[in-house]
Amino acid sequence: QVQVVESGGGLVQPGGSLRLSCAASGFTFSSYIMSWVRQAPGKGLEWVSDISSGGRNTYYADSVKDRFTISRDNAKNTVYLQMNSLKPEDTAVYYCARKPSIYNYDYWGQGTQVTVSS
Repeated sequence: QVQVVESGGGLVQPGGSLRLSCAASGFTFSSYIMSWVRQAPGKGLEWVSDISSGGRNTYYADSVKDRFTISRDNAKNTVYLQMNSLKPEDTAVYYCARKPSIYNYDYWGQGTQVTVSS
């Protein structure tokens, strides 16, 4: 069965860095766009970043552009999100999701909490 499992969240001070990982299984990972989506406390889901199936093309929300970097290793069935210069407003649960088309997501992980606070 399809599974995506996030890891790497935690508590970090403003200006710090974290790297999230998302391990996928149960499908041909290299055939799919993968996404990171976050949900801040009391707010709705916010798209963060996409990476194309081969990893050549990446896309970012304006709120994270130039601070976050998405990447993938298709040999390891893993997608990453390197987060630098973290701000308190980046505090959220971060989800990894499979994106079978530009219109929808079909499988999500359980999420990993990122808290940015001094």
